[in-house]
Amino acid sequence: MAADGAQVSQDTKIQAELNYMIETGEKPVTDLAVPGTRQSLRTGKFEARQVTINDARPIADRFTLDANGFAIIRHDTAVKDFYDDDEIKAVYYPEIEKLLLAEAGARRVHVFDHTLRANDERVQQDKAVREPVRTVHNDYTDTSAPRRVRDLLPDDAEELIQRRYGIMQVWRPFGPPVEKTPLAICDAQTISEKDTRLTELRYVDRVGEVMQFVYSPDHVWYYLPDMTREEAYVFKVWESERDGRARYTGHTAFDHPSPRPNAPERESIEMRALVFW
Repeated sequence: MAADGAQVSQDTKIQAELNYMIETGEKPVTDLAVPGTRQSLRTGKFEARQVTINDARPIADRFTLDANGFAIIRHDTAVKDFYDDDEIKAVYYPEIEKLLLAEAGARRVHVFDHTLRANDERVQQDKAVREPVRTVHNDYTDTSAPRRVRDLLPDDAEELIQRRYGIMQVWRPFGPPVEKTPLAICDAQTISEKDTRLTELRYVDRVGEVMQFVYSPDHVWYYLPDMTREEAYVFKVWESERDGRARYTGHTAFDHPSPRPNAPERESIEMRALVFW
């Protein structure tokens, strides 16, 4: 099913490989490297599955956070240099807070971190940024989401988690339009809890938990061809309500099967925020 039942024509689809987890019965571990030092290490077994990924552009305005788990928006930013950490915190954090208050209809937003990614290994080393994640995953779980609220807002946490809350991401490229390694997002309406597997996520200073996904033919995938820095995905990575609305969705970087020769490498930023309703 496409967004809100919309049909996607055959000429707006591509075939590409996505990396899904294989069930082994053991809880995998991801050891995140300090950006620019080495590649992150991941245990667990994965398999590349050929899937259909739909062009979201023809129906981009039909995706909603509560139905599909994500939205695609136009969002201009005043940031000049996304590699300037001080500028990101001074300019982009307030922009994202304002964006999420409006898009999510929230009463409070707390933007708490960001990650820069580049597909070029030289940029990863020079700028001390991470590589794109090429496994189907979601960033928070029923365990790690409330823990993150308690870690970040200890004085208010117990009161805040009594009401509806969640964690959301805003993802955008900031270099040339993305051709080689786009981000694909799975329609939350096509995900079942049985498709998810918990993974331990080890940082330098703490341990978190994320979801990996096993393959299901029911998953419906979308991407935005030639995505520009004026465009952004807003998507849920966890939601407290269990009333039928989307609670999370899967996402992954993937290698486009037919990029333009000498297409530039992807550079992107993802923002994470606690959202309270």
